[in-house]
This record gives sequence, structure tokens and C-alpha cells, in this order.
Amino acid sequence: MKKRGIGYGSMFYGLGYGFSRTDIASATLEISQDGSIIARSGEVDYGQGSDTVFCQIIAEELGVDYSAIKLITADTDVTPDSGPTSASRLTFVGGNAFIKTSRSLKKILNGVAEDILGASDLVFREGMVFSRSAPEKSISFKKLAGRAYARGVPAVVTEWYNNTTQDVDPETGQGDAYATYCWATQMAEVEVDTETGRVEVLRIVAVTDVGKALNPLNCEAQIEGGVVQGLGYALEEEIKEEGGYVKTGTLGEYMIPTSLDIPTIEVHLLEVTEPKGPYGAKGVGEPALIPTPPAVLNAVRDALGLRIHKLPANLENVYHLINGAEAGN
Repeated sequence: MKKRGIGYGSMFYGLGYGFSRTDIASATLEISQDGSIIARSGEVDYGQGSDTVFCQIIAEELGVDYSAIKLITADTDVTPDSGPTSASRLTFVGGNAFIKTSRSLKKILNGVAEDILGASDLVFREGMVFSRSAPEKSISFKKLAGRAYARGVPAVVTEWYNNTTQDVDPETGQGDAYATYCWATQMAEVEVDTETGRVEVLRIVAVTDVGKALNPLNCEAQIEGGVVQGLGYALEEEIKEEGGYVKTGTLGEYMIPTSLDIPTIEVHLLEVTEPKGPYGAKGVGEPALIPTPPAVLNAVRDALGLRIHKLPANLENVYHLINGAEAGN
């Protein structure tokens, strides 16, 4: 017999390290004579799309095309310390560092442009720098870079963004331990085969407060990836030990979801602007994963009327849960 159930899981999670732990990122920008920009960050893009977001931020601030930016990351010989790539902090802390660096570089170039154009109300947009009140007073960003280079104007800027917060009161546990928080809720619909114990997830609906989605497709993709990782945690992934030895030696024994295991994932981005974030953005890394296992397990509980307390909810554990309940255990 197959039974269906629906479950929900919700989370809130502090962004960054919090509790007075050092949480600092730096970023470096270098403008070349031809107007191209070299950006450096110690952060790592391992699929979450941070490289794309960083280049978007730089392009937005300097009014240049995305393709004019070369980003170098995670090379300890040439990139500045940006802190670990973890804690749902990359867009928030690293993004703010690039905003600061971009604006510092823009201020330098603005001074050169004011001298050349004889105007002070300058706008950097679409590869041009022009006067807001007299648009005919203009110069291309590329030419401005060359003129700045010829004048010996500093072309390399590094800035830091400090996201370190105060610790909580040691007596009461109260205080602002984190700069901000991330929020997410997910719904899971499952079908459980009571004869075999197999749990099939039919659908996941994920609603995530992303602050401001700087790149909606990136956000959606990262949330989908987090959901899949959460499904593995809930249903398949298990490290077995015996006599103090790990018996799960390879991915042949440590099962993770494949493309054939992924259900329909419906992603909704809830945009509640975070004043401290870059253009209002927050992190989505951990919020994409954390709600999935409780949503799935609550759906199993709804289908069977039984609560599973041991992960993963695989064939073996669910089968023993069903048969144990039938035997009165």
C-alpha cells in the first residue's frame, strides 16, 4: 500500500559567524590602461554563482560592461584575505567589500573626469562618464582609464568590509549576535510504500527570504541545489561505523541523490530588503538546505502516523519503523 503525506519545515539562521568572531572580507580592483578591470577576491565559487554576482556588483558600480571584468579568486599568491567561503556570508560580506572597493576606485576616476570635462555632476553608465546636467560633456570609460593612467593616478584599490558583531550578554544570552538572519520554509509531498519502506518525494515547494535577488536565476539554482542536498541528508546519506572503523569508504556505499531522484522543485524568492546587505541582498546557502529534511520527515509522519527519529529515512529504517509499530514495539 502507498500512502501520501505533506510536511513543512522552517528555519532561521544567523548570517556570517556572529558572536564576536572575526568576519571580514577584502576585495581588490585594478583598472588597466585599456579600461579593463581586474578584480581579486579570496572567496571560492564552487557552484553557488558568487563570481557572477561579484562581477555584476562591479559592473553596476562603475557603469561598465560585465565582460570588461576579469575576476581572480582563491589564489593565495595574488588575492586578498576574504575569509572562508561558508556561513551563508559570501554575497553579503564579499559583495559589500566589492561595493566599497568599486566606490573608492570610482571616486579616484571621478576626480580625473571632473578635471577633463569641467563638470562635477558626473554619472558612470553604459561604458561612459557624462555630466547629468550637460550630457554632451562626456568621455568613454576606456578613454578615461587611459587618461588616468597617463597622469599616474593610482589604479589599484583594496577595501575591507567588517561584518564582525558583538557577542551576546554572557549572563542573559541576549544581544545582536548576528548582523542579520536568513529565513526559509519548505513544503514536501511524499509517497511511502508501506510494504517496502520506500519514501518517494513527489514535490518540494521552497520559499526563501533572499533579501534582494541580485541574480534571480542564481538564487533559484542555489536553492534547488540545496534542496537536493537536503533530500540526500533526509533519505540516503549515511556513514556506518563498526568497531570504531568507518565502513562507508566510497561513494559506492555513501549514497547521494542522482538526477533521477530529484522531484519537482518549486522555488519562490521572497524579497525583503536587508538594509545592511549589498543592494539589500542576503545569503541563501544554508537556508536552501536546512528546511528540507524536517519537511520530508514531517511528510512521512503525516503519511504513516509514525515519527521517524533516525536518519536517513531509507528503506531499512522506514521498513523497521512500520513493522516495529505493527508489532507493538
